[in-house]
Amino acid sequence: MAEPGTAGLPGLVGLDHVGLTVPDLDQATSFLVDVLGCEYLYSLAPLSDDADWMTAHLNVDARAEVRKLRFFRCGTQPVFEVFEYTAPDQRRTPPRNSDVGGHHFALYVHDIDAAVAYLRARGVTVLGEPTASSGPHKGQRWVYFLAPWGAQFELVTYPHGRAWYLEHEGEEVT
Repeated sequence: MAEPGTAGLPGLVGLDHVGLTVPDLDQATSFLVDVLGCEYLYSLAPLSDDADWMTAHLNVDARAEVRKLRFFRCGTQPVFEVFEYTAPDQRRTPPRNSDVGGHHFALYVHDIDAAVAYLRARGVTVLGEPTASSGPHKGQRWVYFLAPWGAQFELVTYPHGRAWYLEHEGEEVT
């Protein structure tokens, strides 16, 4: 493996934030803050343009508009940049993990069983029970859950580390 900074994207330090489009930003704010415990940071003004700025800079329809935009932090990281768009060609069905563009957001917790019980008590759809990983991720447990608008989230825990990282990097979890 090359030394940091000698191969790949020059100056890459790490992940800064994740952008997420939701159908109702007030509902998403309630879920992120009141259920997950994220911290609301700030909002930005609506974003639109009469020319082709939206297409050239954001790869959306030129008539698309970001009606609302808010930023949230979960613990010390990550930061979610959450958009409420309107667009003439907007699709409103969230992608599944198996769809091109499918995705999920993994959140680390110390006690996955307590976290699952907490989510279920608040009416959040949890998909199955926590699953123990094997192979390179031995030592990890995980489970998926759904946001009210259908986005997929995952809880993960590995209080004693994961096999590959322990073997290669001496991973410790605090």
